[in-house]
Amino acid sequence: PAASAGAVASPSGFSPASAAASAADPATPSWWESVSQARSRILALASILPPEVSPGVSALADSDRPARALLRSAAAYDALSGALRAGGGADDPACHWLYDTLLSQDPDLRLAALAFLPLLSSLYLLRLPPALPSSLSGFEAVLLAVYSSEAKSRQGKPVLVHVPDLSVPSLYHTPQSSPSSRSPRRPHPPPIPPPPANVVVGVLSPPLEPQAAVKSTKRAGIIGVAFEAYYAKIAQMPPASKVDACNAVAAWAGQYCRCRFELDEELEVEEGDSLGSMSPLSTDAENGNGKALEEELAKMRVNGDSSGRNCGKEEEVREARVQLPWELLQPVMRVLGHCLLAPLNPMEVRDAAAEAVRVVYARACHDLVPQAILAARSLIELDKSARKAAKEAAVAASGIMVASGTAGSTASSSRPSSKPNTPSKQRKPDMLLVSK
Repeated sequence: PAASAGAVASPSGFSPASAAASAADPATPSWWESVSQARSRILALASILPPEVSPGVSALADSDRPARALLRSAAAYDALSGALRAGGGADDPACHWLYDTLLSQDPDLRLAALAFLPLLSSLYLLRLPPALPSSLSGFEAVLLAVYSSEAKSRQGKPVLVHVPDLSVPSLYHTPQSSPSSRSPRRPHPPPIPPPPANVVVGVLSPPLEPQAAVKSTKRAGIIGVAFEAYYAKIAQMPPASKVDACNAVAAWAGQYCRCRFELDEELEVEEGDSLGSMSPLSTDAENGNGKALEEELAKMRVNGDSSGRNCGKEEEVREARVQLPWELLQPVMRVLGHCLLAPLNPMEVRDAAAEAVRVVYARACHDLVPQAILAARSLIELDKSARKAAKEAAVAASGIMVASGTAGSTASSSRPSSKPNTPSKQRKPDMLLVSK
């Protein structure tokens, strides 16, 4: 059923309908206006947070760049996340703050609000269907504010993928010269035709239509557009926001069966074949310690387990599982790709993305979605190769350190003592020459 969030609004006009009617002004404010606006938004946030965290958040307003300080503050992120988990309605002050901040002209302030989109989307889909029509109006207003801003910036045009025409000899060729510039004494090669227009390969995102409410038929598309806006700024997002994005995708996929580890099992088989009889694990298996071997291999997996293939059990499917159409899954997979492969991401982000992409792979295999299987499998293979390369580099580095330490100890034992007061051998008696 369609969410009738536009029917309930607060006195300040906070509703999905008003979110669709307004979008952020593209004009960039001056430096002092940005600082003043960021300080006022931080103080407004501190006023709605619990008293134990409010002083720490208020102190962010005194920094040189308050909006950036707010974006990078882990305490502020945790406090507002807790407020969002307890709210979501039309009168929720946390949703009011996010809505007003998204309409700000300061880009850094909008980044601070965009960081909460994965958590907000996860909470919103988890609570569907709502107990009351207005119980999720705050979440819907924030999502529609992001959607309306994206629709205004795209100006009704789709997001397309283009590739150059490969029929021409070179990308840097010149068009055919005019007849007046030709020399009669020198033969000319056959003219090169001008390149045609770029060929459209695919549509990443269709044209966005104005939406006044989050209807059930448009819900996945609206959340997908919100994730596209999030992905455009994902390099500047804090690690906690990326972890929430990965956890949300894993919860939406909800397929926690053994299928998500079948590609990791192929890697383990290859490593076992390459080790052969020299592996201590294979020796334990020959001695009858098969259970210990199985437990040891389970520890080496990414969140692996040692249970059998129980894909048909109901407990393997979590309650947060939702429908994943391609309009939602495509931007989500791009977010997972960044979290998994970006070199500056901390290990906690990569581990959360590795778990999420494996759950999506299991869900795609059960639902038989070819494009999702291809995307998830590609990310898993890239993750496996990156982890294998990191493991080999760590082993090589540890071997070099051990070798250098052994060589240093050998050299130091063969050298004489370097203390200046310690004689290396017995001195001869001094001889004095006396003249007669």
